[in-house]
Amino acid sequence: MTEVLRRGRASLAFSFFAQGAAFALLVTRIPAIQNRYEVSDALLPVFLAAVPILAGVGSVSTEQLVKRIPPSRVLRWSQPVVLLALLGVGAGRGMAELGVALAVFGLAVGALDASMNMLGVSLQRSYGRSIMLSFHAVYSLGGIVGASLAWVGAHWHLALWVSYLPVVAVLLPAALVGSRWYVDGGTEDGKAEDGKAAVAESGGGGTGVVFKVLLPLCLVMTFAYIGDSTVSNWSAKYLQDVLGSSEQLATVPYNVYMVTTLLGRAIGDFGVRRFGAAAVVRLGALVAAAGFAVVAVAPGAWVGMLGFTLVGLGLCVLVPQTFAAAGRLFPGASDAAIARLNIFNYVGFLIGSPLVGALGDAWTYRGAMVVPMVLVLVTLVYARSFAAQPDRYGGGHERPRTADVGRGSNGL
Repeated sequence: MTEVLRRGRASLAFSFFAQGAAFALLVTRIPAIQNRYEVSDALLPVFLAAVPILAGVGSVSTEQLVKRIPPSRVLRWSQPVVLLALLGVGAGRGMAELGVALAVFGLAVGALDASMNMLGVSLQRSYGRSIMLSFHAVYSLGGIVGASLAWVGAHWHLALWVSYLPVVAVLLPAALVGSRWYVDGGTEDGKAEDGKAAVAESGGGGTGVVFKVLLPLCLVMTFAYIGDSTVSNWSAKYLQDVLGSSEQLATVPYNVYMVTTLLGRAIGDFGVRRFGAAAVVRLGALVAAAGFAVVAVAPGAWVGMLGFTLVGLGLCVLVPQTFAAAGRLFPGASDAAIARLNIFNYVGFLIGSPLVGALGDAWTYRGAMVVPMVLVLVTLVYARSFAAQPDRYGGGHERPRTADVGRGSNGL
């Protein structure tokens, strides 16, 4: 059984890596995509907003799917669809084809994100110790690799499909082979229990009550992604326009941000095991808020980069621990909780960039950086939701029984 868990963890980690690379290859080549399809500046935000909106739809649909099939099957087939849709974005010839490819990408990525984190929470329960941050660390590594490959494609002026094809050709078959070792916590016939029964078993008593209990984690997820989208969308402009850096230097903060998220997540699980999830989340929120404060008052580009580095070190622990906390809060309905929580990933992404841009135009960009700082600090109010929860059977904290694997799609 230990070997089963190890293979399951390795195969799921590769899935996180592949998704990180695919997403980075999409978002870092947006200017090239816009040029290829001659998308106007007015129409581009519509295309970009459609992806997270459809991803939210995909996440909601996954909640219903896993009542009938195990999350591993959803992940097994959604990941190839994401990769093929990425190739479609690069190979299309008209705006209609771009719209279809992005729509498919968005729907599939919602199912992919939800099912990956469902399996991660289930594996963490079986391991009996914190491992969720390690999966998201591998996602960050995939993002770094994908962004680097995107830079190579842009530097050599390669066509989009030429940049994407080798990546898809390597990742797609590898993901399909690795999917053989995904580990579900499902029923013996591989199907999930009835959703209402699972919710009742977890003590939620109904959809409304579950959402009320889940709401603090939903807010934390939203605030974390508002902070993340602020860095990804505005760090370069902030350094160049506000802090007076060169165009070349302005590209550095996001790369440093990705590296620091990788480092923070690589060691974060040890902190959770030693001090507890609530303490790690509180520390992460404080560090991220301090980073935004440094950015807001930075006298020059290098101090600004230090601030964005601190933001990365702080924010990197929040999202993985939010998924893990949802699994602890609803041990009998963790799949449903994670699918609903995952929607707020996209809510934060949709809100963050326009919010900072609007505040920057109407006020100042220095002042705009105070908003994600305050929102991240609000996380401290909800930190108690990250504490280990007693299970519904009076057994203490999480139930670290490897024998649970393979007996219930919700890990029971």
